[in-house]
Amino acid sequence: MQAAPVRATAIPSVTDALRAVESLLMSGGQRTARRNAWTSVLEDRRRAKDRVEALRVLEEAVATRTS
Repeated sequence: MQAAPVRATAIPSVTDALRAVESLLMSGGQRTARRNAWTSVLEDRRRAKDRVEALRVLEEAVATRTS
């Protein structure tokens, strides 16, 4: 007796589901604009994190130099 073959199908992620709904509700231009805006938000967050880190390094260098 042989076991029946198993079919594995990927369960879509929440992101995939949201993108599917977005594609149904919005025109292509709006999707692109929204995606570009989110990319800009993420890039701004990365730059802010980099600024905080650079400030920390500078403050440590000044503290070391004056000690």
